[in-house]
Amino acid sequence: MSVVPILQALLLLTLANGAPVVAKKVFGSRFALPLDAGALLFDGRPVFGTSKTVRGILASVVATAIGAALLGLHYELGSLVAIVAMAGDLFSSFLKRRLNLPSSSQAIGLDQVPESLFPLLACRVALSLSYADIFVAVWIFFVGELAISRILYMLRVRDQPY
Repeated sequence: MSVVPILQALLLLTLANGAPVVAKKVFGSRFALPLDAGALLFDGRPVFGTSKTVRGILASVVATAIGAALLGLHYELGSLVAIVAMAGDLFSSFLKRRLNLPSSSQAIGLDQVPESLFPLLACRVALSLSYADIFVAVWIFFVGELAISRILYMLRVRDQPY
């Protein structure tokens, strides 16, 4: 097991997934353009929902690219982690809308696994992660995200405790 690459990966995942939350707190409703522009699919439900914004995607990419550079990694790797983490988050939101779950609702597992597993697989070689490392990192992210979300809610950074 490679401790340093797992820690680097977890830091990048935290930045990628946390930056949209912080951006929402900092900017409020400013720049909150829904990524799906309010479009509905054939099932009459939104593609992603109003909580998935262009602002969140941009905040994730910028913060994670800077974070990667500060960790001594290529900023492109940070951008890749952010883009794929956001793709995982959008995948989760898309599935949640198809399951008729409201925007920002909790779906344990579906909310944590794609946004951590997808980017870890995408940067596996660049960070020298084994599949065992990825399993451990996804598990740590899963548990950590549930705990940190509650703390951020108590600190009024998040709107929901999940």
